[in-house]
Amino acid sequence: MFTTIEKLITTRNLKPKKKEGFLKVISIFSFLGIMLGVSILIIVMSVMNGFRAELTEKILGFNSHITVKPYSTHIDEKFYSELQEKYKETLIIKTYNGEAVIMIDNSAKGVLIRGIEPTKINKLDFFKKNIIDGSVRDFSDGTIILGKYLAIELGVVVGDEINIMSSSSISTPLGSIPKQSSYKISAVFSSGLYEFDRNVAFFNLNDSLSFFEKTFKDISLEIFLENPLIADKYKDEIQNTNSNFYVNSWSDLNKSFFSALKVERNVMFLILTLIIIVAAFNIISGLTILIKNKTKEIAILKSLGLSKKSIVKSFFLTGFLIGFFATVVGVVFGVVFSIYIEEIRQFLSIAFNLQIFPEDVYFLEEMPSEINLKSILSISFFSIIVTVLASLLPSFAVTKIEPIKALKYE
Repeated sequence: MFTTIEKLITTRNLKPKKKEGFLKVISIFSFLGIMLGVSILIIVMSVMNGFRAELTEKILGFNSHITVKPYSTHIDEKFYSELQEKYKETLIIKTYNGEAVIMIDNSAKGVLIRGIEPTKINKLDFFKKNIIDGSVRDFSDGTIILGKYLAIELGVVVGDEINIMSSSSISTPLGSIPKQSSYKISAVFSSGLYEFDRNVAFFNLNDSLSFFEKTFKDISLEIFLENPLIADKYKDEIQNTNSNFYVNSWSDLNKSFFSALKVERNVMFLILTLIIIVAAFNIISGLTILIKNKTKEIAILKSLGLSKKSIVKSFFLTGFLIGFFATVVGVVFGVVFSIYIEEIRQFLSIAFNLQIFPEDVYFLEEMPSEINLKSILSISFFSIIVTVLASLLPSFAVTKIEPIKALKYE
């Protein structure tokens, strides 16, 4: 593809003379610009992919994949049995959720109470993987399971009792007062999502209904699938079976959140690609200056019979090699940085006493990263295309050089 003479000219161009030191500086900045652009793009895309994947996993682990709530009629045993029979491979749990206030040491903390069937709690992967203290075997009437950060905030441990005030009220001779009950902490969970671990507690279903002054006519159904990605298909089937219920999937509840993540990811990609484009202008300016300085040498080569095509190819190869190797180094640096990004974050946090990834803002305990081969190939391809265009445009200026005019004053 490239002849020996073309490779020789390229090598000479990449090693400018001392008096052409500024060309070397331009080449170095072109290399660094493209390298940093590629590596930053890979790092940002990896973090965005990891953030989305991690949040999806946490949300799917914590929440049900499909929720069926009573709308114009209550959920009866007949409907529940029909669902169980139709979807034998799925886990269907009766639930009732409500809001309450935990009272301890003259302080109050609002929480979401999730009441679930204790007989099916062992079948949920969430409780199999995320219980860090206590045991779900002790989860029965009069007990409660708290999130890690909620337990820390309240200063309680497994075995302690806490007083909880309901949003419903009871009538007394003195009037209506909020209902209060004491519950023993049977276990503590850690989902990895800060907001969940700080604001959610689990009740036995019977306790939940009693606590909120409800009956089994008020229960909802939570369905857990083997493949959560097909939840919308099951949702439509259930909704068509009975339109008297309100049916939604996990994607419905988090649609705006994931849409925002997608938009942010695309915008970040567009903005950061400008780094590569700006760096490519250095290649254009560097090759333009190089061709201007090499006018006499180019004229001599043409006089000796070297074709315009060969000279164009040699100068094109000069710019292309800078961009190509910058892309390769950028990919390697970006991938390595993405793999060890959590370790790097911890080091910087300790070294400079900075909170780089606050849990209460980003919901996760660790900075996520997911290296996506498709993203890397897309970024590399874009960088190479920009490099090709940046190298090709100034190279064609060689064709306008006429040997007689170039050597006239030599």
